[in-house]
Amino acid sequence: MAALLGRSPRGGYEIVVRSATGDPVVLRNAPLLEDGTPMPTRFWLIGAAERKAIDHLEAAGGVRAAEAAVDAVELAEAHRRYATERDAAIPAGWSGNRPSGGVGGTRTGVKCLHAHYAWYLAGGDDPVGRWVAHQLGRPPG
Repeated sequence: MAALLGRSPRGGYEIVVRSATGDPVVLRNAPLLEDGTPMPTRFWLIGAAERKAIDHLEAAGGVRAAEAAVDAVELAEAHRRYATERDAAIPAGWSGNRPSGGVGGTRTGVKCLHAHYAWYLAGGDDPVGRWVAHQLGRPPG
């Protein structure tokens, strides 16, 4: 996992999406790192081919294009659903700092196509993830 991330993981995670050949594509992070630090990015795109495709899309202005193409109300609802799913995994009784924001930790708009696409691939109802899949010519989830 350290090779895919470029560093050692600092918290719990599980692989939730694999490629047809079994390689990890998306991991789901625990909402808190081992030291209790909040981890707002619940779903992380780690598949090399997928990351590269998204890198190219972002370099071509994909973040702005996605934000312009997706309905703002639908995007706000996606951020709420993401935060709800992540927050449900915080241990009962946790009194420390909590992750905030929605997809990729942002409260509004689009911050990172990688995070949106990762959540979409993991089964999240994400309009930006759907937009990314369409841009990449990939069939719907």
